[in-house]
Amino acid sequence: MKEEKEYIKDLSDIREMMERSSRFLSLSGLAGVLSGIYAIAGAFIAYSVFGFNPDSIDYIPSGADNHDTDVVNVILVAISILVLALATVVFLSGRNASKRGEKLWNNSSRRLLANMSVPLATGGILIIIFIFKNLVGLVAPVSLIFYGLALFGAGRLTLSEVRYLGITQIILGVAGFIFIPYSLVIWVLGFGFVNIVYGIYMHYKYEK
Repeated sequence: MKEEKEYIKDLSDIREMMERSSRFLSLSGLAGVLSGIYAIAGAFIAYSVFGFNPDSIDYIPSGADNHDTDVVNVILVAISILVLALATVVFLSGRNASKRGEKLWNNSSRRLLANMSVPLATGGILIIIFIFKNLVGLVAPVSLIFYGLALFGAGRLTLSEVRYLGITQIILGVAGFIFIPYSLVIWVLGFGFVNIVYGIYMHYKYEK
């Protein structure tokens, strides 16, 4: 009986080792919180400073003489948010990996990045096309959907909760298509508040 228990324990240890080697488990919940804060701040700047609030698919602010300039400024704000969020994720996830005695750039993180890059790149290309075709009202829901698809696909290579975050973002993206006049609010809900709630949950579950 004792040998059987030891055998089961050995199998459990082997399964845990295989999981650690095939899944990237150093994602930072705090990075999710900070990324959500960046998104809310960026949306506030886009709305309050540049008057960006798409209410139709072919959104053009009424009476706006500097529409193209304002859209470019909003794009620059979005790129700044993306760069800041990525830098935060890399830094805090790297810190978590160090605490676990692992390297940030390993086979599991490379597989995770490769898995996420296809939907993210596809979404980015579509967003660029929509902007050039003045279909600005579609940008927010498209970004949510492809971000959600990337997270859903990444769920099998990292923490399982990431899949549920991905599903939530996809649902919000579809809602953004249905309710175009509220797409910016829905974008803030997805990239902002949902990421913050998710980050807090993950931090207290895995990092405390």
